[in-house]
Amino acid sequence: MLRACVIGCGRMGATIDDEIRGHPTRTPTLPWAHAAGFAESDRAELTAVSDVDPEKAERIRERYGAKRSYLDYREMILTEKPDIVSIATRPGPHAEMTVFAAENGVKGIYCEKPLCCSMEEADAMVEAVERSGAKFNYGVNRRYTPLFRKMRRMIEEGAVGNVQACIAFCGVGSAMWSHTHAADLLLNMAQDSEVSYAQGALRWAESDWDGNTLRTDPGVEMGYARFKNGVHGYFTAASGYEFEVSGTKGKLRTHNDYSTLEWRTYDQWSVLQRQELEPIPAQSPTLNLIAELADAVENDGETTGNIQVARRSQEIMFGLVESSRLGGVPVPFPLENRGLRVMRDGW
Repeated sequence: MLRACVIGCGRMGATIDDEIRGHPTRTPTLPWAHAAGFAESDRAELTAVSDVDPEKAERIRERYGAKRSYLDYREMILTEKPDIVSIATRPGPHAEMTVFAAENGVKGIYCEKPLCCSMEEADAMVEAVERSGAKFNYGVNRRYTPLFRKMRRMIEEGAVGNVQACIAFCGVGSAMWSHTHAADLLLNMAQDSEVSYAQGALRWAESDWDGNTLRTDPGVEMGYARFKNGVHGYFTAASGYEFEVSGTKGKLRTHNDYSTLEWRTYDQWSVLQRQELEPIPAQSPTLNLIAELADAVENDGETTGNIQVARRSQEIMFGLVESSRLGGVPVPFPLENRGLRVMRDGW
């Protein structure tokens, strides 16, 4: 069993399962919380937790059976010497926590979304992780569900032919807090291709800007990413949290987030006909993420949410922000304005 520590004992770190339990489709996919995942994992055990609130840290330590709780994550890492560190705080300190963990012998890092608050921070995270040889998995949990794994395999096997477009029906959600999920799924459906440029229209007030820092998490009214492999990626204002891949031979479409998957292919008249799919099991994406990270640590393998993929996913969102700031023009990648910062109060 690998030894794991969790930084941050709040919602995603420890308590989100309490909100979800009872939901008709999500309950079978528990646990979601980082601490709950390690408590149920057969690959890693939870040895310690840390939080700036000592009562919360101790309460979560007791709830999930960790041996010790800490106020300072640095002290926890230096004392416990964990194999895996899980970062489940608000995004403000993600970069410094990732760099500290990588530079102090941690072999596997599981970091919650959004990845960070600027591309300068993302670059520092990539440098530290790759220099240390640590493995990394990004906490965009849908990537690790059986449905989206099935969808990715079907795309790679040619089930829809050559992919033309991938579409997120996610409403005008906040760029960093909500649409980092959508960005990662568009990237995943585009087979993790590099990005040529991004273009977007986001919602904010001029007073939200402080120099090169946006002091709010803006709503995405429209977003577009042009992938280097030719795939078009779209963020739409249509709500529902569903995703579609359209190709030369057919379409794949999720319903009710990741509850079901529909596959349709064109017949001789170019009419879409529904195809049968075997039932897709319900599994915890958190447990799948942890198992994948543990495999990478133990076998010097790679993860699907590795640090390069995570940075690419996050850069899409900063590209949309920069495009909208400049009046909606296409912004080429790599993003030139690496210091552009999105930092809402409380982050």
